[in-house]
Amino acid sequence: MDPMEAIKQTYFQECDELLLAMEEGLIAIEAGEADGETINAVFRAVHSIKGGGGAFGFEALVAFAHIFETVLDHLRSGKLSPSGAVIKVLLRAGDVLSDHVGAARDRRALGDEHDADIKAELAALSGEEAGSDEAAPADFEGLDFTPTCIVVDEPAAQSGWKIVFRPHAALYAKANEPYLLVRELAQLGPTAVEADLTALPALDAIEPDQAYFSWTVTLTSDVAREKVEEVFDFVVGDCDLTIEPLSPAPVAVPVTAAEEFPSIAAGPVQPQEKKDAPAAHDAAKQTIRVDLDKVDRLVNLVGELVITQAMLSQRVLECRIPRASSIGDGLSELEHLLRELQESVMAIRTQPVKSVFQRMPRLVRELAAQTNKKVRLVVEGEATEVDKTVIERLGEPLTHMIRNAVDHGLETPEERAAAGKPEEGTVTLSAEHRGGRIVIEVSDDGRGIDRPRVREKAVERGLVSPAAQLSDDEVDNLIFMPGFSTASQVSNISGRGVGMDVVRRNIVDLGGRISIGSDPKQGSKFSLTLPLTLAVLDGMVVAVGDQTFVLPLAHIVESLKPRKQDVRAFGREGNLLNVRGAYVPLVDTAELLGARRAANQDGGVVILVESQGTGRLALMVDAILGQHQVVIKSFEGNYRHIDGIAAATILGDGRVALILDVDGLVASCRNRLATAETLATGT
Repeated sequence: MDPMEAIKQTYFQECDELLLAMEEGLIAIEAGEADGETINAVFRAVHSIKGGGGAFGFEALVAFAHIFETVLDHLRSGKLSPSGAVIKVLLRAGDVLSDHVGAARDRRALGDEHDADIKAELAALSGEEAGSDEAAPADFEGLDFTPTCIVVDEPAAQSGWKIVFRPHAALYAKANEPYLLVRELAQLGPTAVEADLTALPALDAIEPDQAYFSWTVTLTSDVAREKVEEVFDFVVGDCDLTIEPLSPAPVAVPVTAAEEFPSIAAGPVQPQEKKDAPAAHDAAKQTIRVDLDKVDRLVNLVGELVITQAMLSQRVLECRIPRASSIGDGLSELEHLLRELQESVMAIRTQPVKSVFQRMPRLVRELAAQTNKKVRLVVEGEATEVDKTVIERLGEPLTHMIRNAVDHGLETPEERAAAGKPEEGTVTLSAEHRGGRIVIEVSDDGRGIDRPRVREKAVERGLVSPAAQLSDDEVDNLIFMPGFSTASQVSNISGRGVGMDVVRRNIVDLGGRISIGSDPKQGSKFSLTLPLTLAVLDGMVVAVGDQTFVLPLAHIVESLKPRKQDVRAFGREGNLLNVRGAYVPLVDTAELLGARRAANQDGGVVILVESQGTGRLALMVDAILGQHQVVIKSFEGNYRHIDGIAAATILGDGRVALILDVDGLVASCRNRLATAETLATGT
């Protein structure tokens, strides 16, 4: 790949992060939960996007970011009040800035009409003409960067700062531009700039990716030190920086930028500087960007190692080598190390759910405006980490659930006041690790599920029979059926009956479950239970005839030996098992999967499994072989879809075992029972 293209890709990745941070900051400002630093962070995000865009010649992006940045500068200086109307304009400007970034990434041009309206609104806020942004940030008029000292403005006083700025090569690699930084310093007051070219080698010895220049800037202004530091905030760690007062003061020892601002995580440090750095700097976190394909290959290799280790253990067992022997001890240590390696590699793929959660405040804000409701979003557990693949597929389900909570769950302010509730409704979005899985909950303090209306709508749409006897849980789960909606008319928020169906389908595809809890007039809670990773699975290995299957441990309720008197016939071919007073469909797994003819139910073991939304099922198997963590191998990706089969794995003896799709099995069996009941009763 062209080195410049690699740098561009890094820039665009950083733009995605900066755009999210910008939106999060603007929403915090609107909610009154922000301080001056939040406004500064939003400004720096736009400034960073603009600076990188200028380095690559993205003129349209830079021009728009310039006027956007001007308004933010007025906001942070107090010239502009952060009213709701102002923040609304800035949020729309953020969307347009995101469009410009996308256009630059895709090498396409946005028409002038795309941002004309928002430019005019921004110009009105900043008190400038809408077309006054042609001279964008690459304008260095008034500054001359030569080896001699050039006075831009005659200093009026000797109070101010002496700034020595020496970029590292990494600063240029990230598409930052020193001239823009010096130009911004000039906006703080009268400035004299001197370029130091003494480190510049002969022409034939110049390395294009190295940094040779440094600058000394004399700023004669009584501006606060914090204002000077802000100029360099987004290049911290990528330069050496000294800021000394011009007035008599203790002599400052030159330090790196990371030492100057110890509260900010530092980047790479030159070896000769590190020995003098404080302990806090040594402990600062450093990160690298790695292609996800490389991580996936590493995950697959670790999975193969786990399978190989299981095979070795199986061979040792077959050879009757004592577990306490040196070989056994070595295998035990290998198993321990592989488990640690596996957990470490999986941790590389994990990231906080914050990347998904931080999109929701904007969504709630817009939904509240569309529905004329007062809504407060409470977010908890943003730091909870989960597999990146799970993160990427959480956005759509959470969006639908938040929409459902605001549109259907919460009442209008008038209805809440009449019910003795605060006019402002609360939607809570939380995440936590629980029992080796991640649980994400969306709850509201609204009206709860109107079960009579849900049943009425389901009958009206032909989703259930008018004579069907449904429990509260079964009625609640009707909202997940395709085509179901209680909305009286279709709107841009709801009414088409696809939202919650999408939620369930996506969660099931991720190997998760969804449950509902609802109290009339008190509110509802939707709980998503998801695996921490999609690469490994804790499962129960069972024998069914001459086949071996794996049941996901998350679906297993209990195992038991059935008694003959607890089994009752149902319909023509069905059976029910009495489990402490509750009758559960009993299915011979061998017959269901075609492994062999029906086994004698007196000699097998029953495993009680539970599927989200469709209830429980008792699976008859021949024997339980043990509990293992297995490496998941895609079945559909390597063969084709088979009903009742979710994936495959390789056991320690080298055999392939199929991982059962419990949700599919339960749904299939219950449909068969419902058909049998219909045939038996003639209804």
